[in-house]
Amino acid sequence: MNLTLYVWRQANAKAPGKMERYEAKGISPDMSFLEMLDVTNEQLIKQGIEPIVFDHDCREGICGMCSQVINGVPHGPEELVTVCQLHMRRFNDGDTIFIEPWRSKAFPIEKDLMVDRGAFDRIMQAYGYTSITCGGAPDANDHPIPKWQLDRAMDAAECIGCGACVAACPNASGMLFTAAKVAHLNMLPQGKPEGARRVKAMIAAHDLEGFGNCTNHYECEAACPKGVKTAFISYLNKELIKALPKGAQD
Repeated sequence: MNLTLYVWRQANAKAPGKMERYEAKGISPDMSFLEMLDVTNEQLIKQGIEPIVFDHDCREGICGMCSQVINGVPHGPEELVTVCQLHMRRFNDGDTIFIEPWRSKAFPIEKDLMVDRGAFDRIMQAYGYTSITCGGAPDANDHPIPKWQLDRAMDAAECIGCGACVAACPNASGMLFTAAKVAHLNMLPQGKPEGARRVKAMIAAHDLEGFGNCTNHYECEAACPKGVKTAFISYLNKELIKALPKGAQD
C-alpha cells in the first residue's frame, strides 16, 4: 500500500509544532502501525529528513508506551488494542492518516509524538504501593478473598498506564488511571490497611500534576485499550468520601 501521512513534528515542549506531510510507500497490510512508521523513517533517512520520534518498547500491548492519536482517536480505530497491535490491514491503499501525540498539560511533548508521562509515575510514587509486610506466598494465601472481589481487583490491575484515557478526555483527566491504581490495591486485604491514606495521597498528586476533573464523558473507557471501566472512578469517589473523615493524619 501507499499512504499519505500527516505527522505532528515538534522539537520540544516550548517550540512551535506543525503537521508535516510524508509519503509511506510499499507498506504491507501485515505490518503493525509501528512497523509502518519504522519503514517510513527508513525512507525519510534516505531522503536526508530527520526521522519521526515516537515512543515504543514491548510492541506486545503490555507496556503502554506507543502513545499516538491516529485520525483523532487514541491508539487508532480498533477497540481494545494499542498502537503496536494495530495492523495496516485496517487501512486501505491511498488512505490519508493523521498522527498526533497525546494532548495534555500534564503530558508535555518531548519531541514529535513522544510525551513525558512522568506525571503518572509521580501519582504512583504518592501511594501506589503497599508497605504492609504480608509474609511469603503461603502466608498471603491464608487471606481468603471472594472470587468476585479478586476478579474486580484484577480488572483494575489491567491498566497499563498508557495515558489514552487522558488523551481522550475533554478535560484531560487522569481519573481512570488513578482510580484503577487505587482500586486494585484497596480491594484486596493487603491494601486495605493503608486505603484511606492511599486514596487521599494519589488524588492529591493527580490534581497537583494539572490533570482535569472527571465530568462523566466516558471517553476514557471507550479509548482504554484494556477496557478498564469508569465504575472504578465511582469506587474511587466512595473511597475518598470514606477517607476524608479520618483526618489529615491518615
